Amino acid sequence: MRAEVRRGTEGLARHRGGARPLLRAGGVAVCAAVALVSGCDGGANSGSSPTGSGAPAPASDGHSVSPLKNPDGTKPGLAPLTSEADKAAARALIESLSTKGRGPKTGYDRDRFGYAWMDTADGVPWARNGCDTRNDLLKRDGQDVRFRKGSNCVIVSMTLDDPYTGHTIQWTKSHATTVQIDHVMPLSYDWQMGAAHWTKDKREQIANDPLNLLPVDGPANSAKGDSGPATWLPPSKGIRCAYSVRFAQVSRKYELPVTPADKRMMLKQCGA
Repeated sequence: MRAEVRRGTEGLARHRGGARPLLRAGGVAVCAAVALVSGCDGGANSGSSPTGSGAPAPASDGHSVSPLKNPDGTKPGLAPLTSEADKAAARALIESLSTKGRGPKTGYDRDRFGYAWMDTADGVPWARNGCDTRNDLLKRDGQDVRFRKGSNCVIVSMTLDDPYTGHTIQWTKSHATTVQIDHVMPLSYDWQMGAAHWTKDKREQIANDPLNLLPVDGPANSAKGDSGPATWLPPSKGIRCAYSVRFAQVSRKYELPVTPADKRMMLKQCGA
């Protein structure tokens, strides 16, 4: 998803650290678990591949939140799932997803999902708050955030605990190239799984929905491209179940199927 990657860049520095597990007692019933996790209201290859050795699990930072406790994406980060109860809830959600093969990519263009990063995508948190989606996300996930003088929107520096690699990035706006905003469920994947037939308003929603967006290490996101979980997972093995949950949350919210191979891989990451 090169257009997506190109438009989604922010900046970088370098690494240490990671993310903290937040545990929650899981329900036994499948429907209850799905409701809790999802709301239930209704590339290039690298060492990041699912078969690679991966990176160690993120360390504790006390900031990132489990996706099980963050069904609308407004809380920061992506914390690992470590308890058996949480993994059971994750599997229940993933099992509920419908499947189909990818459709053609014919007609796909990043602009079909609105310009990046618009503040006017109605129907998602923080729409029309006077701050673009990218800066909303940096504010959500960043720590020690500093704003441009005279602004309460434009971020000029922060610390980011990257969930995909487990590294801590000391970021400044003057290096705006290697931290990217990832669409967890890539936009071209959305297009192939049904979004080609949506209204433009609905495509703008999924492109700017904080549930589908994470500021992450740029090289890791570039390696992902428009891959699903069967062909790309975060380098940090400890975050892969949580990543699968977030992918599944977006799938359920927007009633988009996943491929059978992606579903199998997501279940595997959560202990199936």
